[in-house]
Amino acid sequence: MTRHGNRPLLFLDVDGPLLPFGDDPQRDLAGTASNSHLARLNPQIGPRLAALPCDLVWAITWEEEANIELAPRLGLPQLPIVNWPEPSAAHEREDQWFGLPWKTRSVVAWADGRPFAWVDDEITDADRDWVSTYHPAQAILHRVASPRGLTDQDFAVLDE
Repeated sequence: MTRHGNRPLLFLDVDGPLLPFGDDPQRDLAGTASNSHLARLNPQIGPRLAALPCDLVWAITWEEEANIELAPRLGLPQLPIVNWPEPSAAHEREDQWFGLPWKTRSVVAWADGRPFAWVDDEITDADRDWVSTYHPAQAILHRVASPRGLTDQDFAVLDE
């Protein structure tokens, strides 16, 4: 998987989409005290993500921990990771003015003009507006409900 391939990118957030926040007693029983949050991962999601016609990219603050802790549990290879540089003072002021969440600029910069989809539980209309203005290619920003994580309905949207 190369960063400059022809396929669209799929930026993946973890907390919420892949690690749901909702109460599920079955998930709670599966984990241990040290990794109970990772017990919320559904290992069936990995093959479904890998089957999508896109290049997967972690869009999370976990950095390399995602490839160490999450990728093997999901049956995914090591994935590239979006860097989160410190924003300039001008960008911080502009982001505050427009209500733009902190990830958006970095995701668009990483895409570097390629089409992409982005699944996250914190996507807003401000993200959609900014991306449609500043990203030249097609982009799908799909908000996932954090209590339930990725579902069949979310995959139907991504499959389109």
